[in-house]
Amino acid sequence: MKEPLRKQLAAGLQQMGLFYPVPVQQKLIHYIQLIARWNQAFNLTAIRDVEEMVSKHLLDSLAVQPYLEGERVLDVGSGAGLPGIPFAITSPNRRFYLLDSNGKKTRFLMQAKIELKLDNVEVIHSRVEDYRPIEDGHAIYFDVITARAYAVTETILASTAHLQNDETVILVMQGKCDETLGIAGYRILDSVELAVAGLDASRHLLEICRCAEVPQSRPDQNDQT
Repeated sequence: MKEPLRKQLAAGLQQMGLFYPVPVQQKLIHYIQLIARWNQAFNLTAIRDVEEMVSKHLLDSLAVQPYLEGERVLDVGSGAGLPGIPFAITSPNRRFYLLDSNGKKTRFLMQAKIELKLDNVEVIHSRVEDYRPIEDGHAIYFDVITARAYAVTETILASTAHLQNDETVILVMQGKCDETLGIAGYRILDSVELAVAGLDASRHLLEICRCAEVPQSRPDQNDQT
């Protein structure tokens, strides 16, 4: 079953203009097969069919990958690891912090980290409001914060404010586009309609930052190194 799924993934990636080596594609398929196996007991996702997971989980997540910047990425409400694990597989030189308050889901994330040999992943079992990372005696701020099916935009911005600085970019993945921020001190850098192969539904991305400083550049293509 793995190779037909890998070919389905490859066709979708090509349609979206994304290119990853076959070993990377195989690791992505291994990941959704892990979800399917654990889903029977842990209810990680409402999607049960692995073929559907290719478009609705993998390709949907990877449509955002070209918009990643910096080295340190926080995935809030990571759940089954979406989009954090697909990002970590395809961007091994970045570090990903996958945060979720659900113990069953963080246990799955730890198992996925081990089985997929993702040394660039850290799993955090915590409420985002309680998460106060420290490194060398200093508070950690993230280059990018991602959120997919986690909460409304206002809640995402407010609950992660202590993890942001003026250079942090918040990537909010949406279905129907809603550019209402509902909170002062932020601005939309870009609003992007995403085309996801095999997905007949609206998908949008909001790039948001604090008003104080606006990043001036963005990569033109996905990071494959």
